[in-house]
Formats: sequence, structure tokens, C-alpha cells
Amino acid sequence: MKTWRIILAVAGIALGAFGVFRLLSEIPTHSLLVLAVWLITALVIHDALLAPSVVGVGWLLRRYVPDRGRRYLQIALIMIALVTVIAVPMIFLRGSQPAAKALLLRNYGANLILVIAVIAVITLILYAVRVVRDRAARV
Repeated sequence: MKTWRIILAVAGIALGAFGVFRLLSEIPTHSLLVLAVWLITALVIHDALLAPSVVGVGWLLRRYVPDRGRRYLQIALIMIALVTVIAVPMIFLRGSQPAAKALLLRNYGANLILVIAVIAVITLILYAVRVVRDRAARV
């Protein structure tokens, strides 16, 4: 087990170093500065907004939602958050590119609402199944 960890660590470090080398040797300085600003902004947004929000929502769920339901609600909220993080840039970039880049011509806002609705319905169904199983187990 220890040997595999060392091999994987060396491979990871080598691939990371190769990526940094390619980044520094093939990307223009201006683009690297834009990337650095973007990464710093993402870090600040995460640490100042997202992380405290997640802690606050977790505290509220812990306080007001029963244990059995909270599990399902937390899973649904995590999935919705992940889908939203992926969709929001596409929503804001819609129409900003030429028609040849058809990826940004889709209606990501409507699709996001549809995916959130599907997640909610599946979560409710799974929770209902759990409630029925618990009631059947008590009888």
C-alpha cells in the first residue's frame, strides 16, 4: 500500500509540474494574469460567501428539519448547488459567442429549472419510499 502511495504521489507531482511548465511556456502573460485574478476572485467568493452560506444552511437544517428528512434535503441541496455552479456561467455567457459555438446557444436557464425540478421530484419520491418503509417496519 505504501509503495502505491509513493508511486501515485510522484506521478501526481510530475503531472502537476508538467502542467505548470506548459502553462508558463505556452500561455501569454496577460492570460495568466486574468487567470490569476479569476482564481483569487473564486477563492474570495468561496471563503466569504459560499462557505458561510453552507454552514448557515446546515445549521438551519439541523435546527428545523427532522433527521430522516434532513438527509434527503441535504443531498438534494448539494446536487442542486453543483448543477447550478455549472449552469450559471453558461446562463451568463449565452449569446456571447458566434453561432459556430452552438454550446452557448442553448437555454440553460430553462434547463437548470428542469434539472432542479427533476432532482426535487426524485428526492421526494425517495423520501416517501423511506417513510413507507419505516411505517411498515413498525407494524
